Amino acid sequence: MKKWQLSPKFTPDFLVAHPGVAPVILQLLFNRGLETPAEIATFLRGDLEPELILKITPDEEQSFYNPFLFKDMAAAVDLIIGHIKQKNPIIVYGDYDADGVTASVILLETLRILHAQADVYLPDRVSEGYGLNQPAIQQIAEQGGRLIITVDNGVRNRAEVAYAKKLGLDIIITDHHVLAPDPQDWPDCLIIDPAHPQDNYPWKQLAGVGVSFKLISALISKANLADQQKKLILERCLDLVAVGTVADMVSLLGENRLLVASGLKILNQNKRLGLTELIKATRSNNAKPLEAWNIGWQIGPRLNAASRLSHANSAFSLLTTTDPVEAQALAAELNQRNLSRQQITEEMIAQVEEQIDPNNLPPLIIGLAGENQIWNEGVVGLVAGRITEKYYRPALVITRLIEEAEFDPASKKLVPKKVSFKGSGRSIEEFNMIAAVEKCSDFLDKYGGHPMACGFSIKAEDNLEEFKKRILELASQDLAQADLVPKLKIEAELDFAAIERGLVEQISALAPFGQNNPQPRLASYNLRIDDIVTMGFDSQHIKLRLAPTEVKSGLSGRAFWALAFGAAEEYKKFQIGDLVDIVYHLEINDFNGRQEVQLKIVDLRLAVSPPSVS
Repeated sequence: MKKWQLSPKFTPDFLVAHPGVAPVILQLLFNRGLETPAEIATFLRGDLEPELILKITPDEEQSFYNPFLFKDMAAAVDLIIGHIKQKNPIIVYGDYDADGVTASVILLETLRILHAQADVYLPDRVSEGYGLNQPAIQQIAEQGGRLIITVDNGVRNRAEVAYAKKLGLDIIITDHHVLAPDPQDWPDCLIIDPAHPQDNYPWKQLAGVGVSFKLISALISKANLADQQKKLILERCLDLVAVGTVADMVSLLGENRLLVASGLKILNQNKRLGLTELIKATRSNNAKPLEAWNIGWQIGPRLNAASRLSHANSAFSLLTTTDPVEAQALAAELNQRNLSRQQITEEMIAQVEEQIDPNNLPPLIIGLAGENQIWNEGVVGLVAGRITEKYYRPALVITRLIEEAEFDPASKKLVPKKVSFKGSGRSIEEFNMIAAVEKCSDFLDKYGGHPMACGFSIKAEDNLEEFKKRILELASQDLAQADLVPKLKIEAELDFAAIERGLVEQISALAPFGQNNPQPRLASYNLRIDDIVTMGFDSQHIKLRLAPTEVKSGLSGRAFWALAFGAAEEYKKFQIGDLVDIVYHLEINDFNGRQEVQLKIVDLRLAVSPPSVS
């Protein structure tokens, strides 16, 4: 049972300061940290501060922040242009997740349009791991590479950057991850990263693909191309900017919201063959326009499945192919890999759950593969996320990797002689995961992440035990006073009788929804169930007709249908005539040309007192 938690209500002064904005909408804006009239007006208009934007072409419909606000952008552009003019080989060094692959695709395509001798290198998740590595750099140098441009990685690779420079390579890092606390550990090269503590770029939450797009924008602004061609190049990138940004779960406020909104328009024009086939394979939209949730729940996981179970090259090939037959085959392959990934994830979750005593939960849950278990390292982060979601505890899931093995004639099996460990973590708001990992870094060989997630590797079993001990101590200290109960955050209480189509349209205008800008969860209390209908092939879905028991003066008191997919069994206890409280999303149901307001149920309970404010 989740604890319902209502967001703090805005102050009377806040309401007075923003006349003309509906109170419910104002509450939603307040929840998103938008406080000043300028911030709210900018958000509702869907634009940015005009003095900080750069129009690449005079007729550009959507303008974004000037990429040259990055401190190293001008130098990076000059360096790239120099290598293009000298016809030197340029390597885009990407990452294997959806963010890294999309960032690699758009940068490589743009460099080639600008006549660069460019290629891409995507490391293998298992054999190479995240970020730059010396064997790959050596291979690039031996094959004649002269410039490496990283995307979505690199800020923790000081030693590898030094090695590349020793081999005579130039290097530019584009990343969005947090740099090491000590500047002495920063790579000695040009760095384009909004998280850089010495950088004043106005939006700090870009995804890796967003940073790649900023580099492209800067290059295009300097290119000797017609305005229309510049516009087409930038538009060609935006579908993948939207995909990578949503898939990486960065904040969908500020510039990211505009990037995703612009990208969804391009995505829905079906200009990229591979994405079109992937959408068909997943049946993502059922002829309706794609929204951000389609990326987050359907497109992104299939692109990520490429590297989780094999290599990211198949995702890269899907996004770049111009062959319809290849596109269809690759889309089917990624769809199947995602089904396999789902099955593997469920099996691993069950194995981690065997290690958990639900009656004696620690402040931080650690799931460790047994001596005879090797979990798929590509999904340990997904498993950690599911454990965190269920138990509302930070969680680490750690697998064993066989470094050396020998054949045992008696058992006729390979027996591990030397093992290492690789893990991934997910957290809750009350616990800064990367800060805790930093304090355990003397036991780790590699690590990285941010407050809500981390990844790490450990070579020695003794170090693993010391790491587990210390991070559990840190979690115990940090979470001693925390209320570690799963919480259902509610944005606003809404008088049920005040619901009407105009309000739903105003809420919809806040989209695209995602991290830090979620689809609003609203709550209404003390409603009467007037009808119950089950639907679906095996009656697994349920609809409830709900009506207010009290109607305020001037309001209609109309009843609305509330729908829950796959929840008929969960809500079978409710009966006609029951009084209930409901948490829901408001949406428009468009069926057979008829549009009407409906509620999508998030949670439902028998009527009790309203929840406390968080």
